[in-house]
Amino acid sequence: MIVVVANNLPPAVRGRMKLWFVEPRANVFVSGVKDAVACHVVEYLLSHCSAHAGGIIFKSLSEPPGYEIRTIGMPDRDLCEISGLQLVIEKLLKSE
Repeated sequence: MIVVVANNLPPAVRGRMKLWFVEPRANVFVSGVKDAVACHVVEYLLSHCSAHAGGIIFKSLSEPPGYEIRTIGMPDRDLCEISGLQLVIEKLLKSE
């Protein structure tokens, strides 16, 4: 499985993504493609999207931890790695 959350994909890339993915929300793409196709899609995104696209790619793996996170350009969220696990940093909201 592969999930792509992007801020601003180029129109040509977005159109091509619709061949393999369901777009449940604007610039959120989800697909259950096979691993070989998923690798091809990730490489396509990394080579055809500028830093302005800003996105995160979540790809399932058959080995621990079971997923891989890649970024396109400068996404809105930051990533960190703790004990070999890739994590997305959430911004805390201050309560009043």
